[in-house]
Amino acid sequence: MEAELNRLKHARAGQTILALTGVLFGLVTIFVGMRVLTGSDPGYVVFLPLLIYNTAMGVAYIGAGLIAWRRLDHGRNAAATIFMLNLLALAAIWILYKSGGGVAIDSLRAMTLRTVVWLVLALGFWWLNRRVRSTEGRFQ
Repeated sequence: MEAELNRLKHARAGQTILALTGVLFGLVTIFVGMRVLTGSDPGYVVFLPLLIYNTAMGVAYIGAGLIAWRRLDHGRNAAATIFMLNLLALAAIWILYKSGGGVAIDSLRAMTLRTVVWLVLALGFWWLNRRVRSTEGRFQ
């Protein structure tokens, strides 16, 4: 019984860490996006639709982190949705990049990082959700 309670306690700590990671990633994304939108030069060609998408997604990242902090199962779903949206955006800009569109390799790298971060968060929430459900089943 004590082991299960410790497992729930550790799962809650993991949930908080993952949720906080999502919120902080969102804050950084908004900060960087707003700097570029207000005229700061990032040092490479900016693909404006991607910049607007990423800045708006920063708000979604914060929302997903807050949701995940309160409800693990909803956080898992939000993180998975963000991962899929970022994966679609990455595929779109990769196609544009390969066809000679105005997308810098730096944009591909940054979008790849965003996609991987949200894949890791989604998998983390999924794993924690499974652990919590298996533990809760033992108390019933």
